[in-house]
This record gives sequence, C-alpha cells and structure tokens, in this order.
Amino acid sequence: MLRRTLRLLSLPAGTLVLAAEGRVRTLAGADPEWVRTQLRARNAERMRRVLGELKGGALKAGQVLSTVEALFPSDPSATWRETLTGLQEDNPAVPFADVEPVLVQELGPHWQTLFASFDPDAVAAASIGQVHRATWADGQDVAVKIQYPGVREALVSDVRAISVLTRATALVARGLALPPLVAELRERLLEELDYLHEAAAQRHFALAYHGDLRTVVPAVVHATSRVLVQQWLDGTPLSTVATTGTQAERDRAAELYQLFLVSGPERAGLLHTDPHPGNFRITADGRLGVLDFGSTLRLPDGMPASFGRLIGALLSGDEAAVLARLREYGFVDPGRALEVGKLIDYMAPFSEPARHERFTFSRAWLRGEFGRVNDPRNPDFGVALQLRMPSEHLFTHRVWLGMVGVLCQLEATVPVRPVLNRWLPGFAAAASPAHGVDHLTAEEPA
Repeated sequence: MLRRTLRLLSLPAGTLVLAAEGRVRTLAGADPEWVRTQLRARNAERMRRVLGELKGGALKAGQVLSTVEALFPSDPSATWRETLTGLQEDNPAVPFADVEPVLVQELGPHWQTLFASFDPDAVAAASIGQVHRATWADGQDVAVKIQYPGVREALVSDVRAISVLTRATALVARGLALPPLVAELRERLLEELDYLHEAAAQRHFALAYHGDLRTVVPAVVHATSRVLVQQWLDGTPLSTVATTGTQAERDRAAELYQLFLVSGPERAGLLHTDPHPGNFRITADGRLGVLDFGSTLRLPDGMPASFGRLIGALLSGDEAAVLARLREYGFVDPGRALEVGKLIDYMAPFSEPARHERFTFSRAWLRGEFGRVNDPRNPDFGVALQLRMPSEHLFTHRVWLGMVGVLCQLEATVPVRPVLNRWLPGFAAAASPAHGVDHLTAEEPA
C-alpha cells in the first residue's frame, strides 16, 4: 500500500518536474508553444497510465474528474479531454489468470458450466472490476463483472490518503468540515465493493423503469458479492455521442440522461450517484441504457425537498430566504455572518440553468462560470470558504455537478425548468414567480 501511495504522490511531483523541464527548454530557445504541447501530452498520458493501472479509489477519482473535463485547460489536440474520457472505460485490464480465482471462489470450481461460452479477454476495465462478454447457459448474452483481487485494500488505502490530505486542507479552510465528508465517501465506496448490494439496486431500477420508452436497465441474471452477471446491452457510449453525434443526437441523449438522474429517487427510491458517461449508452432504439449501479443512495421518500428548496431560494434572489435555508440544512453555523448576495452569485453555476425553460450547456459556459467564481481575486471567492458541506448532501451535490459537467460535454440544449418542476420536490414553490424568477426560454444564457 505504501508503493501505491507513492505512485499517487508521483503525479503532482511529476507535474512540477515537467514544469521545470519546460522552463529549461524554453530558456534554451525551444518554441514555447511546442514545449507546452509536448509536456501537456506527457503529463496527461502519465496521469491516465497511473490512475488506470492503480484502479480502486484512484481511478474512481479520475472518473469523477472526467465528468467535469470541460474545466481543464483546452488545447487544439483536446489532450485533457481525450485523457479523462479514456478513464471512463478504456483502461488496462487485469490478465484473466489473475481474476479467474475470483470466479472459482464466487461461482465454484466448475464455474464454466454456468456459461455456454466465456471470452477471457475483458471488454471493459473499470475502477473496481472488469467486464467480460459471455453467453449464459440458457443462451442469453451477458456481461460478467468480476471484482479485482485486492481492490478492497486498495480502496481503503486511497481513502486513508484522501483523509490525510483533507485534514491538512481543513487547517487552511476550517469551515469545510471535511472529515464527515470523507467518512461518507468511505461508506459509499465500500458499498460499491458488494455486488449483491449493486444487484439489489439494479433490480429496483429495472423494475421502476420496466417498459419505459426512454430508459432501459439490463436485468440481473446472477450475483454474488464479487461477481455480477447481467444481460448484455449494446449501445453507443455517451462519450462517443458527445464527440461524434449530431446536435439533435446530443440534445436527445442529454435530455434522457438528465431525466434519468433526476427521476430516479421518486421512481426507484434510489439516487444514481455515479454520473460519469462510461456508465451510459444510447441504444439502437434511441433509449438511454444504464449499465452500472454500484454507487447509489437510498432515498425511499424521493429526493429530499431541502435540495429543491435551496436551488429555488437561490433563484428567487431573496437573501433572507437563502440564509434561512442554508442555516436550516446545516450549510452555515448558527450565528455566523454571511454575505448572502455574494454567495448567490458564487453558486450561479449550480442554479443558473434552473432559471430557464431550456438551457444550452457548453464547455465555454462552464469554464467561464467556474473560472470567475474560483478566481481568488473575485470578491465573492472567500464567501464559499464560510460554508460547510453536510455529509448527507455530499452525493446529491456530486450528482448535480457531475450532471452539469456531462451536459456541457454534450454541448446540448435541454429542457431544465419543467423537468425540475416535475421531479425536484420543493423547487417549484421556492422558485415561484412571486420570488422574481424569470419564466423565459433561453437557447443560450444571457
């Protein structure tokens, strides 16, 4: 585990070394743009290789970053975009000889008899396991997800490293209340290691969306704690739609993707909390296929109204209402003074799309918003450090940010306000016209 931690630490250290190398080459007369291009490619490839080989929490973190790749520096070669997109599913697989013992332990020494055929070459490699294509004994085409040996220890090690880093961060930004967030993250990640837990969630979603004209969830065929067999589902990866799809195709995919994420709590009693594009496909009949249910949050009563009320309050511009909601939901300590007007402006990337009937999400918009609000020179920047993130809101906000990031990757125009009015409890009332929220159609935000 020490070696693993050292490899993770090599990423920022390597970046500093490459930066120094770049300065030396430039001083020696090399073309600065050529130097930047070469070093960017080397840095991106090194990150992809290290995270892809480490798997576990390291790769999981890379996949989370892939949902907001629009925030990374742009360049003509789309270096960071291609690198982070590759982390979603194009990672090196573990040799079959290394994962076959898991099949033996989970399915028995004669595991082959359960299958009519089994391809030992993995078709996809993710953070916790890899996928093989096979035919079940009854003739069904299936995907077989096998957990990597030793991945539990790797995840625990990664979370421990994150915990150390967040303790150091908390010394600088004391209001961030990071330890509870790490505890919540650890609990959710360890849940992902139990494929029986995932299978139960997938069955809930499959039942809730059975016969749906927009979404398809493959049925679970068989499951143990470390092996999951589900119906094979063909389709075009969402990341491919983002890069090669027509505008109409991207708009349609984005609309289906957004609708699934926000409707899940009410329809299935669960929030899908891993919104990265590698988990989604567009099928030949135009539906959204959802492949992975390892990360979900039980919400038996649907999405908490607190989230919708907070977004609605931010849109209303009513500073007293915003502050009341922040205190009520634990974002602000009792008695702490807060410049609410600046906070409303700071949180615009989260709330602005909800102001519009239709909104055009784009990389340029996301990069501009986050560049503005995260600039230390911006007078609104310091107000964010006064907020706490209650652990119960961690994954709700992760899904919201990830969803916005992926919609921006798709460069799509989608309905927003009508969808939130229908599926986000508390939003419609809090963002009512009486509070000054615009009812307008915007193909591009003003």
